[in-house]
Amino acid sequence: MTHTATDDLRNLLTDNPELYEARFPDTHRLAGRWTEDCLRRYGAGPRVLDMGCGTGRDAAHLHAVGRKVTGADLSEAMLTHARAHHPGPAYVRADLHGFDLGHGAFDAVVCLDSSLLYCHTNAQLDGFLASCRRALSPGGLLVAEMRNGAYFLGRTDLLDTPTVHEFAWQGSVHRSTTTLTVDRTAQLLRRSRVWTADDGSPPVEQRSAWRLLFPQELRRLLAAHGFEVLDLHDGPGPRTEPPWREGMPPGDATDADRLHVVARLAEPAL
Repeated sequence: MTHTATDDLRNLLTDNPELYEARFPDTHRLAGRWTEDCLRRYGAGPRVLDMGCGTGRDAAHLHAVGRKVTGADLSEAMLTHARAHHPGPAYVRADLHGFDLGHGAFDAVVCLDSSLLYCHTNAQLDGFLASCRRALSPGGLLVAEMRNGAYFLGRTDLLDTPTVHEFAWQGSVHRSTTTLTVDRTAQLLRRSRVWTADDGSPPVEQRSAWRLLFPQELRRLLAAHGFEVLDLHDGPGPRTEPPWREGMPPGDATDADRLHVVARLAEPAL
């Protein structure tokens, strides 16, 4: 089969925000509601930076409940879509690996749907956390939701076997066939996804990867950048099964395939 291959620099989903929202619908704004619950639980102030905001759905929800939100992403296509379809927040272009959107300009930074894991190297992780530290006011929160590297220790149920998902978009049936593999040396979860459609367009293969972070490793990274971990757990969350619902408290295990963290930037010493 002939196909066109893409990589992290050309991402079919981020280049086509409408396709992203069709493939990953969130009509009940579950991710945004879970994030707001975390922010309220720990008394975050109103100024929020949604780093890796994508199509802007979560940023717009946080704006709708009364927060002053900035959504940041590297994809111009995503930002254009967000401004048109999810207005309210301010949307800016910024790189997850290192950004400067003002010193102490935010009371919380949120980073959802494994966006943090696009920091593949230790230097990139340090760049992200140093940028968060600069962006947050003293006592500000970092709220992140991602894949859990610990899940893949000895488990192979999500690996090597393709999974297929079909959905309708713009009058055609689209199919994504995704295969996950672990690169243990680089500590990456590599993803190959082949897109096909019944409209006669040629198949497209996209390759990307997430950094696999382990719970204790994440604690150590956060502590090194001046953060105190308030919550670190595998669920319930917006992408767990069963998913989070209002009133559900954070769990106390870190064994399942998602990881959720809430950390507070330490107050400066007097």
